[in-house]
Amino acid sequence: MIESHRIEFKAKLTDDLEKEVVAFLNAREGGVIYVGVDAAGAPVPQESIDALQLKIKDRIKHNIAPSVLGLYDVAIEIIDGVDVVKIIVASGSEKPYYLKKRGMSEKGCFLRIGSASEPMDTKMIEELFSRRTRNSIGKIISGRQDLTFAQLKIYYEAQGLQLNNNFANNLEFLTEDGAYNYVAYLMADQNNISIKVAKYAGIDRVALIESNEYGYRSLIKATKAVLDKLELENATMTQITPKERLEQRVWDAVALREAVINAIVHNDYTNEIPPKFEIFDDRLEITSAGSLPEGMDTHEFFEGVSNPRNKEIMRIFKDLGMVEQLGSGVPRILRSYDKESFVFMNHFTRMILPKQIGGQIGGQIGGQMSNPIGGSIHLTDRQRDILNLIRQNNKISRKALSNLLDIAESAVQKHIETLKEKGVIKRIGGTRGWWEVMT
Repeated sequence: MIESHRIEFKAKLTDDLEKEVVAFLNAREGGVIYVGVDAAGAPVPQESIDALQLKIKDRIKHNIAPSVLGLYDVAIEIIDGVDVVKIIVASGSEKPYYLKKRGMSEKGCFLRIGSASEPMDTKMIEELFSRRTRNSIGKIISGRQDLTFAQLKIYYEAQGLQLNNNFANNLEFLTEDGAYNYVAYLMADQNNISIKVAKYAGIDRVALIESNEYGYRSLIKATKAVLDKLELENATMTQITPKERLEQRVWDAVALREAVINAIVHNDYTNEIPPKFEIFDDRLEITSAGSLPEGMDTHEFFEGVSNPRNKEIMRIFKDLGMVEQLGSGVPRILRSYDKESFVFMNHFTRMILPKQIGGQIGGQIGGQMSNPIGGSIHLTDRQRDILNLIRQNNKISRKALSNLLDIAESAVQKHIETLKEKGVIKRIGGTRGWWEVMT
């Protein structure tokens, strides 16, 4: 590694850390700061790396304006066996960012130029301020002010975090006038936003066979419901070869999760248009509102340059462990799918994840591929759901299936009998044994 317009090395924590962060926030591409790496790129051992990490987080949070929550990530990375601190800084949408103690002035505003952080002149500061984003969801007042957040508090508590009485301010749920903003509306127990997951027979939108709405509740709960639904759809295919049995899921599980989170976190909610998910015989299409953020090109997008459209939502998803690191989502998707899977339109972005069946994309299953949920065996969507749940837990009970699918146990039993009649599953070990999925 060498220092560049996107990488800064610091052998130790210094007083000018915030200046470097401000410079990357104001830059087009953001950047990365390593604390514990010298100018030659060699790691320098630090005392109490965990305490150093917390100190850096605190300084960035409190010493820079406007708010940078959701625009930075502080992690520990191992370089040549030595722990160092890695600070990932996204390009902010409310430029110019500045040091609070210096104000929006030539002494407080900086920009990354080459491998140095240079002060801005007054003209540049005024130009950036005049273009500052004014229509972010953090500035839009919620149409409802009687919001509650019981669901969100439960999710935070599950992560060992508590939302105190000042949580609305800490999570940036309030406008400058103290009213709930649109971020709060999206995270509230009740709202009017719903995410659709539709399923079609064939490769076009003519024959709709299933339509599910996940929403009117906290965006976190809706996201988890969408992930659960697509997990059920992401069946495992089995291919029998002369030497071995090969298993492959319809979509790569890691890429699928990242694609879902990416679409929901970066969706443009200012027009109240939620993302949608559409399943076809040969692909999954994920469409989110909004094209590339202003100032970002496709090269930067595919390189993982982070420029969060909704920094407040990003911060909450990171708190809850649903996002690991800024800028990590797209590179993870590209490990399994090529760049042509992304389509950028004037007002929308679409990800197209083709079904991977036996090493082929889409189409019929060939060779010695055995597909219990397709091919020559016709199953209903509910039967597919039951089969997928049995694949995940072959000792699952009828009662558990009933609860998970929200249908009567008698209906579950009928579907199970059908699956047995078609030779898709069989019971092993008696009525209280376990299921075996046939290939």
